Amino acid sequence: QVQLVESGGGLVQPGGSLRLSCVVSGAHLEDVDDDAIGWFRQAPGKEREGVSCISAGDGSTAYVDSVKGRFTISMDNAKNTVYLQMNSLKHEDTGVYFCAFVELSLCALDVDWYDHWGQGTQVTVSS
Repeated sequence: QVQLVESGGGLVQPGGSLRLSCVVSGAHLEDVDDDAIGWFRQAPGKEREGVSCISAGDGSTAYVDSVKGRFTISMDNAKNTVYLQMNSLKHEDTGVYFCAFVELSLCALDVDWYDHWGQGTQVTVSS
């Protein structure tokens, strides 16, 4: 059974940075080429949206336009961990951030693409 645990959220001022971590258990990212991990966020009263994703096999990535140039997704296969480095944070980045997993070789910024989800970590950008 795949389980995901996020951490690294918190309160940060606009312009600040945070690094989120997603530890994946029940799957070995370094042993398979057909896993994809995504980061999503959900602001109060809004639908969950895809932020970034990475394919474990070839390391290809994708980002939603609003975070391009500010966020970076990466993976440490040995630690079974996926990171989301968030720089130049804005008020509109506030929300609960979730990581998600699927046993497919391609990643997508689509909620319905993934079948395993973590519990989320709160990110609040406020002065």
